[in-house]
Amino acid sequence: MVLVEGEKIYVLGIETSCDDTSVAIVCNGAVLVNLTTSQWIHEKFGGVVPEYASRFHVEAIAELAGMALNAAQLNVEKIHAVAVTNGPGLMGSLLVGLSFAKGLCLSLGIPLIAINHLQAHAMSLFIEENASFPLLCLTVSGGHTQLLLMRDQFEMELLGQTLDDAAGEAFDKTGKLLGLPYPAGPWVDKYAALGTATFDFPLAQTPRYDYSFSGIKTSVLYFLRKQLALSPDFIERHRNDLCASIQKAIVKMLTAKLLQAAEAYGVNNIGVAGGVSANSGLRRELNELAEQRGWKLYIPKMAYCTDNAAMIASLGYKKFLRREYSGLETPALARFPVTETQV
Repeated sequence: MVLVEGEKIYVLGIETSCDDTSVAIVCNGAVLVNLTTSQWIHEKFGGVVPEYASRFHVEAIAELAGMALNAAQLNVEKIHAVAVTNGPGLMGSLLVGLSFAKGLCLSLGIPLIAINHLQAHAMSLFIEENASFPLLCLTVSGGHTQLLLMRDQFEMELLGQTLDDAAGEAFDKTGKLLGLPYPAGPWVDKYAALGTATFDFPLAQTPRYDYSFSGIKTSVLYFLRKQLALSPDFIERHRNDLCASIQKAIVKMLTAKLLQAAEAYGVNNIGVAGGVSANSGLRRELNELAEQRGWKLYIPKMAYCTDNAAMIASLGYKKFLRREYSGLETPALARFPVTETQV
């Protein structure tokens, strides 16, 4: 592709890794439009049903892409490349977005740029801000928890990750035990703000910078069984304090490893990305640590915390400039083979 000097570069981004359908358009890296539609049907099942997720992506994606182009006042022929999440995520959901992106690229004769969803979350720190390096990035979401050392925007070392459940899963699963609707994370955060952390739940001890959140789910389960046997209305009477206690434990596990890595590597630039970065308890703890330790803290605005196509398109634009294109044979990957030095 031959570009004219000073030409505006438009990249369309597509994100369908789980149950949110999102389409965005960036111009020279600046976000013009970022549209996302969520699937509320999963609420009644208490979790994401993969078959429903992929079906609703099929129904939503073409219309959402048209809406994005209209909002940006662009004809589809103006698009220079399509960036799309090809993993990790739910296989059926990924295939919908990837297939749609491949069809667009084939029909328009433009490059396809496959995007690692986790790398895009880390790069969401740079959508509207020029973060400094080296930088420690804690990525926390419903399905993933990772700690990365970023030496620049394309050199990331994986320091640690969850060995089982992710932090977001821990919030959702413990919240479900309290009878909260799915997704329970925001509800735990809401009630935690009204309570006091009066109950102690054990913190997992893991090697180096890895995480484990399955234990807190189990400890909450057995604690509630014991208390409910003594008092059937225990949860109703102590919901706020239970949420505050659960949130405190999860936040402590997240920040302890982050603090340990910051000291070991001598890094004062700290970033937090992913859906759980919207949690008020985590933000409050990080801001306090930043003030105490002299950290420069980077947290994306709310629109870029949860799964969104803006982070896909933004990273796609950077890869477009580097000519890091993908072939139309690029597969969807439910899991990425992650090494210690590459994301």
